[in-house]
Amino acid sequence: MAFIDEIKIHAEAGRGGNGVVRWNRQKFEPKGGPAGGDAGRGGDFIVRAVRDVHILLKYKAKKEFIAGRGADGGSKSLHGKNGEDFILQLPVGSIITNIATEEKWQLTTEGEEITLLKGGFGGFGNEHFKSSVNTTPQESNEGGPGETGDFKIELELFADIGFVGLPNAGKSSLLNALTNAEAKVGDYAFTTLDPNLGDFYGYIIADIPGIIEGASEGKGLGVKFLRHIKRTKMLAHLVSFENLSKGSTGMIKSYKEIRKELEKYDESLNLGGEGLSEKEEIIILTKTDVVDEKIIDREKKKFEKLASASKGGVFILSLYDDKMVKKFQDALVKILKKK
Repeated sequence: MAFIDEIKIHAEAGRGGNGVVRWNRQKFEPKGGPAGGDAGRGGDFIVRAVRDVHILLKYKAKKEFIAGRGADGGSKSLHGKNGEDFILQLPVGSIITNIATEEKWQLTTEGEEITLLKGGFGGFGNEHFKSSVNTTPQESNEGGPGETGDFKIELELFADIGFVGLPNAGKSSLLNALTNAEAKVGDYAFTTLDPNLGDFYGYIIADIPGIIEGASEGKGLGVKFLRHIKRTKMLAHLVSFENLSKGSTGMIKSYKEIRKELEKYDESLNLGGEGLSEKEEIIILTKTDVVDEKIIDREKKKFEKLASASKGGVFILSLYDDKMVKKFQDALVKILKKK
C-alpha cells in the first residue's frame, strides 16, 4: 500500500441561506403581519483525528471539500435548517497549515476536532425587521458566504510503539509478523531507508531505520532515524543474538550503543526528561535460532537487570516459532492497552 504523508487541499465552509418575505395569510386579512423566517447558517469545515495513518490516500484524487449550504427561511416564521458540517478525517499526528496565513494546527489525540473554517451567517426574513414604525417590512437579506482556504496537511509519525535497533536486528521481519505491513526484508544493513508502518489491532507500529554509532551527529541514516521516533509513545529495542558471533561487538554493547545515541540526541535538543532516552522501553532479543538455550538464558538475565531500571520487559523471540510469536503478541496488546 502506498504511503502518503503530505497533501494540499482546498476547502470551503457552507454559505448561509437566504431570508424570505412572507405574510400571515388569514381570511379577510391578506397581509396579517410579517412571517418570513430567518435562514440557516452554513456548515463549518472541521478536521477530526483518527487512528489511520493511511487515510490520506483517500484524498489523492479529490482535493476540494465544501460544507453544506444553509436552508432558506420559510413561511409561518419557520427558521431554515443549518447547513451540514463537513468533517475531514486526518491521521493522528497531522499538522495543518493555512497556506495563505501560515497559521498552523496540530491533531495529537484520537477523536480531536478542530474547526478550520466557519460557515456563513443565515439571512434574516422580513419578520426580523418588524418594528412599531415598520409594521409591514418588505425587506429580507441574503446569507453570507462561508470562509474558504487552501491547506497543506503533513503527517508527522505518531506511532504507539517504535522498533529501534542496529541494522539487521530483525525489526522489519517482526513488523511483518505482527501486521500486514509487508516491509522490505534483506540480509544486509539499511534495508529500511524510511519508516514502515503497520496496524496492530488498531495500534500503530513503526519500524524505524537502523542506526550506527554517531547517528546523532549525522552518520549512517543520521538524525532522520531520530526525528522519526521523537513522537512515538514507547520504544521496543531489538537486539539480535547474531551480535554474539565472531567479530561482533556483543549484545549488551550493541544495546548501549543505541541508548548512547538517544541520549546524545536528547542533549542536542535540550529535551531533558521528555527525551527519547526517557521513553518507556521493552527489550526484544531476536534471532534465537543462531544460539543454544544456555546462551539465551545467560543473555536474558543480563538484559533483565538493565530492564528493571525502566520497568520494561525482556522478551525472547524467534519468528520461526509460532507459539512464541503468539505469546509476544498477547503480551504486547496488554502493554499497549495500558498506554
